[in-house]
Amino acid sequence: MLSIKNLNKTYANGVKAINDVSLDIPNGMFGLLGPNGAGKSSLMRTIATLQDADSGSITFRGQDVASDKEGLRRQLGYLPQDFGVYPKVSAEKLLNHFAVLKGITARGERKEAVEALLHQTNLWEARKRALGGFSGGMRQRFGIAQALLGAPRLVIVDEPTAGLDPDERNRFLNLLAKIGENVVVILSTHIVEDVTDLCPRMAIIARGQVLLQGRPQEAIDTLHQRIWRRSVEPDALQHYQDHFNVLTTRLVAGKPQIRVYAEAQPDSGFTRHEADLEDVYFLQLRQAGGKMITARAAVAA
Repeated sequence: MLSIKNLNKTYANGVKAINDVSLDIPNGMFGLLGPNGAGKSSLMRTIATLQDADSGSITFRGQDVASDKEGLRRQLGYLPQDFGVYPKVSAEKLLNHFAVLKGITARGERKEAVEALLHQTNLWEARKRALGGFSGGMRQRFGIAQALLGAPRLVIVDEPTAGLDPDERNRFLNLLAKIGENVVVILSTHIVEDVTDLCPRMAIIARGQVLLQGRPQEAIDTLHQRIWRRSVEPDALQHYQDHFNVLTTRLVAGKPQIRVYAEAQPDSGFTRHEADLEDVYFLQLRQAGGKMITARAAVAA
C-alpha cells in the first residue's frame, strides 16, 4: 500500500502544484487522470523522491518515504514523461548499464535479469540495435524494461502512451497490466481510455487537487440516465454551450454532436446514452472550473 496524506507542494514561482492531496493506492494498476498541467507529474516526482513536499506525508509498505528515501528508491521503478536514451547504444548494452546503476553488480545475475526483461518487453530480437532506430513504442517498452530492473514493488509511469500508434499503445498497456498483477503500478495520464479498462482504481486530479477517487465503474454509475446526446447546427453550438451542461463536442460529418449532463431530457432532439469514464472526467473538470475543460474534437467519416 502506498499512502499519501495531505501532501502539498508550491514552487518558487508561486504555482501550487500539489494541493492537500490524500490517496491510498493498493497493489494493482492505479490510474491518475488529469489534463496537462494538473499536477500529475509533480505528484509523481514527489512520490519518486525527486523533489520534497512542503508538507504532508508519503508512506510505502509502512515506511515513511521522507525519512528513508533510499529505501523507497530500492523498491521503485520509474518511467518519466521524457525518457531520454543514448541513440547510438544498443538496447542490451544500455540496459546492462542501468542494471549496474541499480546495484545488480554480479555479472551472472545481471545477464539473467537483462535477458529476462528484453524477452518480457518483446525487445529480444532488437537487443543489438541502436536505440536511435527504435520506434516510439519500442523506446517506451525499453523505458519500462529499465524501470523493472531490480524487481521493484512500486512502478510509476508518467504519460507513457502519448504519441504511440494504436498497436504500440495496446502492447504497452498489456505489458503494464501484467506487471500490475503483483505490485503497485501508478499510470499517470490525460488519456481516459488508458484508465477505463486497465485500472481497478483511479483518481482524477486538476489544479493540484484530487477531484474524485474510487473505482471507474462506480464513478460511471453515478451518471446513469443523465447523459444525453444530439447533433446541432454549427451556428447553434454556442447557444447549447451557454444554456446546457455540455461535456464534450464531437464533429461528425462536419456537424457538431454534443454530450450533455442533465437530470431530464434537455429538449426533444436529445437521446439518452450510456455514460462512460470520459463523461465522468469532463463533468469533474467542469464542476471544478470551466476554464479547465478542453472539449474533444474528432472527425468521424
